[in-house]
Amino acid sequence: MATNHFGNIFKMTTWGESHGKAIGVVIDGCPAGLEIDESDINAALALRAPGRNPYTSPRKETDEAEILSGVFEGKTTGAPISILIPNKDVDSSKYEPIKDLLRPGHANYTYLEKYGIFDYRGGGRASARETACRVAAGAVAKKFLHYYGIHLIAYIKQIGNILATPNLEDIFLLRNSTYQSSLFCPDANANSAMIDLIEKAKSEGDSLGGVVEFFVKGAPVGLGEPVYEKLESILAQGLMSLPATKGFEIGSGFRSVGMRGSEHNDIFSKKSGKISTETNFAGGTLGGISTGMPIIGRVAFKPTSSIMQSQKTLNTCGETSSIELPTGSRHDPCVAIRAVPVVEAMVALAFADAMLMNRSARL
Repeated sequence: MATNHFGNIFKMTTWGESHGKAIGVVIDGCPAGLEIDESDINAALALRAPGRNPYTSPRKETDEAEILSGVFEGKTTGAPISILIPNKDVDSSKYEPIKDLLRPGHANYTYLEKYGIFDYRGGGRASARETACRVAAGAVAKKFLHYYGIHLIAYIKQIGNILATPNLEDIFLLRNSTYQSSLFCPDANANSAMIDLIEKAKSEGDSLGGVVEFFVKGAPVGLGEPVYEKLESILAQGLMSLPATKGFEIGSGFRSVGMRGSEHNDIFSKKSGKISTETNFAGGTLGGISTGMPIIGRVAFKPTSSIMQSQKTLNTCGETSSIELPTGSRHDPCVAIRAVPVVEAMVALAFADAMLMNRSARL
């Protein structure tokens, strides 16, 4: 399993399994002198933690991170930053009765075929538990970006057929309204309708999918490389590496197919000596390089694969069987909700790396 890292200069490598003793992350390439401590990381982890409300998994992980290296007297030293996150609320017993069944929508079949072995306890390395490592690394990346005046937020845009319409005028107000919502949805009316929809799905032993939108403000012109490291390419790579993701788009995305060039082209204008565009259908990039406009995109998450309904399947010997999760199994009715802080972290990591890459663009 060779590819457990993300980034070129600001590089994150994660390790650990869902029901192992701990998980963790090593960050290479973070410049020296950045103020960071464990409280910054733990505040980010608290947003991702399960058990915050009835709409997420009841697993109780306080996720208290410990910085093992790379920070001295509250500042980064330039050395690798190693962060440890213990696994505390582990209950592997719920997986024993179904360990020999191919779980619909899960990775045990593909892992077994590829590696010949699979840690069935909570999905092992395939578990979304690994995303806590990304959030920890993302907390460092966000502090780095804030130093340069770059701010970002992710939020629920859609759950099922309910679509939110957030106000993007003020990113700080947007952040406040997002974090005040139990679903990370900044649109109060949509938030209420989404809760009703989730409750209905839960009562039927089913699950829902969702869309997480991200919004970045303050990014300078010039981030991203022209060919294989386009800004949207590295965003797509990072976000599509998250569990349960099924789609990515930036700007008008797939909606642009129904538009004409005369509608979609963002017209350049100059105000107060600064070049910008009158619209932002491109989502803040041209030719894979940031334009200085806000960067906005979305990632789609499938409905949670673990549901409380009985389903037909096969066992690991290929024999017909059925699967029903044991009573007390702990799963999210909509994985997109807890994915919000993870999307934010991955966007921050992509931008931190792009900022450092851009230092070599020209003299």
